[in-house]
Amino acid sequence: MGILEKIAQIQEELARTQKNKATEYHIGLLKGKLARYRRELLEPQPGQGSSGGGQGFEIAKAGDARVSLIGFPSVGKSSFLLKVTNTKSEAASYEFTTLTSVGGILEYNGAEVQIVDLPGIIKAASQGKGRGRQVIAVSRTSDLILMILDATKGGEQRQILENELESMGIRLNKERPNILLKIKKTGGVKLNLITPPKYLDEKMISAILKDYKIHNADVLIRDENCTIDDFIDVINEQHMSYIKCLYVYNKADAVSLEECDRLAREPNTMVISCEMELGIDELKEEIWRQLGLVRLYTKRRGIMPNFDDPMVVRADSSILQVCDAIHREMKNQFKYALVWGSSAKHSPQKCGLQHPVNDEDVVQIVTK
Repeated sequence: MGILEKIAQIQEELARTQKNKATEYHIGLLKGKLARYRRELLEPQPGQGSSGGGQGFEIAKAGDARVSLIGFPSVGKSSFLLKVTNTKSEAASYEFTTLTSVGGILEYNGAEVQIVDLPGIIKAASQGKGRGRQVIAVSRTSDLILMILDATKGGEQRQILENELESMGIRLNKERPNILLKIKKTGGVKLNLITPPKYLDEKMISAILKDYKIHNADVLIRDENCTIDDFIDVINEQHMSYIKCLYVYNKADAVSLEECDRLAREPNTMVISCEMELGIDELKEEIWRQLGLVRLYTKRRGIMPNFDDPMVVRADSSILQVCDAIHREMKNQFKYALVWGSSAKHSPQKCGLQHPVNDEDVVQIVTK
């Protein structure tokens, strides 16, 4: 029996098993086995690269961040790429127009954001249908996923896409579970509960670890709301990706104003029309906000900074990351930094490597 057959068998058993207190232990074991088999699907196949993308499918990362467009065929991914970048990605009204990944650069607020248009995926893509597994493998390298949806087709498409990504270890708009797992060589399983979890117990944890052939480990659970699914994700952490997702409903011009308003009120959701060029600028602004990028202006002593050419770094960056962005050896010659802007208590403030920077700060690095 192959892996796909084993997965189907477990899914059937989960579907027919009633969820109650008496069956939660059995369901937990089934979920653990299901995640383990799905992990095997993620392993590179013989003759295939580690990304699983296939020759000519993956494109090199470029720019300050990467955004992947995911959706069913013919929902407007290629049209959106044409609107926001200078890339020529073929757009047409028939399915599977895009057969490989196509990249373009969105220039916004001085940043270069790589937008990757991926081939449309279909139901059961995670099981190898179409080019779904390659599409999902590329999307794991993204800083943000734009799930492009057809506003005229309701919510089922979103649920199908979420399920496909979920089954391949991509967690949308979720934080890593607050669980620490340290595998040891001896000592058995030791469970430390800062707050007793509502949905986990020592018997369940030990059984899941045993199924993964982990017999010695320290487990620290800090959140009472952690579930068995969270614990399984931590065991499979190297195959998990926690990525922000923005749900973008295209073809807003083809539905009523009431439906547009309903969709726009959903969390992490934007409504646009590529054909009518509605909502494109607002979507660019939201992409910037979701990526959490920070603009900095560097200056030399006695020279005004160039406010037309910012340096772009990640949010929560410090002077250390700024030095690395300029030159990897700069931190070794670092003496101090002068900072003007909202992160400084006074302007300029003399700072060390650990000083956090804010958007639109001006930074002068002084070396030895």
